[in-house]
Amino acid sequence: MKSPEICPNCGSDVPAGAKVCPECGADEHTGWSEEAYASSLNLPDDSFDYDEFVQRELDPAKRPMPRRIHWFWWLVAVAVAAIFVFGALRFMG
Repeated sequence: MKSPEICPNCGSDVPAGAKVCPECGADEHTGWSEEAYASSLNLPDDSFDYDEFVQRELDPAKRPMPRRIHWFWWLVAVAVAAIFVFGALRFMG
């Protein structure tokens, strides 16, 4: 089948000898239909409920609580700060 000059699906120009419309993806095997483009987009079904999705994904009650910092890391931070202060005092004096 020869490609049309203008895509019957989206109306864009189709280059001579092209097997696929460069704009919408319609091709000669699907009869230059919309299916060639839309089926590969992985769009959500028409039954997709946006409000339910937001409630399920962003529900504050389901958020994991951040873990507290372990006492060991507090000790490391205090030791590093003490070394820094000791070094600064020694440099100045």
